[in-house]
Amino acid sequence: MRSQGNLKFAGLLLLLVAVGAFIAACGGSKANVRKDEKSANAAPPVVEVTTAAAIKRDLPRFFEATGSLIGDQQTDVAPQTSGKVVAVGVEIGSPVHRGQMLVRLDDAELKLRVQQASAQLQQAKASVRQAEEKIGLRPGQAFDPNRVAEVAAARVTLDLAEKNLKRAEKLIESGDVSRQFYDQQRAQRDQLKEQYDVALAQARQNYAAVDVARTNIANAEAALGLAKQNLSYAVIPSPMDGFVSERTADVGEYVSPQQKVATVVRTNPLRIRIDIPEQAIPEVRVGQSVSATTSAWPDRNFAGRVARIAPNVSAQSRTLTVEAEIDNSGGALKPGQFATVRIMQETAEPAVLVPARAVVSEAGVSRVFVIKDGHAEQRLVQTGQTEGDLIEIKQGVAADEQVATSNQQQLSDGIAVRQ
Repeated sequence: MRSQGNLKFAGLLLLLVAVGAFIAACGGSKANVRKDEKSANAAPPVVEVTTAAAIKRDLPRFFEATGSLIGDQQTDVAPQTSGKVVAVGVEIGSPVHRGQMLVRLDDAELKLRVQQASAQLQQAKASVRQAEEKIGLRPGQAFDPNRVAEVAAARVTLDLAEKNLKRAEKLIESGDVSRQFYDQQRAQRDQLKEQYDVALAQARQNYAAVDVARTNIANAEAALGLAKQNLSYAVIPSPMDGFVSERTADVGEYVSPQQKVATVVRTNPLRIRIDIPEQAIPEVRVGQSVSATTSAWPDRNFAGRVARIAPNVSAQSRTLTVEAEIDNSGGALKPGQFATVRIMQETAEPAVLVPARAVVSEAGVSRVFVIKDGHAEQRLVQTGQTEGDLIEIKQGVAADEQVATSNQQQLSDGIAVRQ
């Protein structure tokens, strides 16, 4: 009897558990139905965006290339004479002017050479004066051998002998004098003429000594000028206006003409060489405007012009090398910086432009979201050149269409938006 009672109790318990499970299942199904109905009745998500209209306008065209800036002129400065450095007037980065001292060498020995050359010049001048006085020649006077005292005296004596000989010739014809007297007068005339010729030759020889002495003056003046020039070499000046990019000489160091003491570079204007494609050659000319940008100054454009064009096209790259000069009057740019250069074209072409922030680029693919009738429409686009904060859209967007400029990461094709 007891066993039968237990069995009835267990059966009743199982019945109660089954009824409870059925009620719970029914309640859960109703809850899920209500939840699904609530989700079905919920409004679709809306993304808040800002927009801007695509504009169409004439856009100046340009060729863009990159290169490194170099100084307009750079010079390694070396001494023109050997010597010990006694003073240094500049450091790296120092601005310098043409003729400004960079380095000075010990000039004690060079000054002594100037003094020695000066003394030799004075000695040569004294020798000239002595040689001129010997032949009676005054400074600036033309040489005439008959003005020499010895020559003049010999000439007077010779002239007298000539007159006596002529008188003797007349007297011997008349018989007033003997033949012996005539021969004596003739012999005396011949002797005096010989003495005159000797005096004349000596005078000319003495004048040749004057010429030699004058040549010695010229040589002494040249030696003095050379000594003074060498003395000037003790000061090593800057050959141009610019900045010191390197200084290799120190006080106490011995330098020679084979080694540089400093490097001076002129930084205004700066030069940059770029290569343009072969098909663009007809559109590039000397004087054409260019602009340059650098990573150091991303928001600044530096103006310049095409200064030189290579005469030939590279056979390997089929490009033409163009050298531009960039204005650097403010000194913001430095030689060696990497720059992007745009060569501006004369003609402008119509282009569709949108704000650069409207373009989303991922994995080399650019896209924008065009907003129409409260929904976003995703479009793949081909971009072109930039113009300030705008970018050219070559394909994919038409003028006056509205493009999203914010929250693009939350947008998808067809999603509802609110402006």
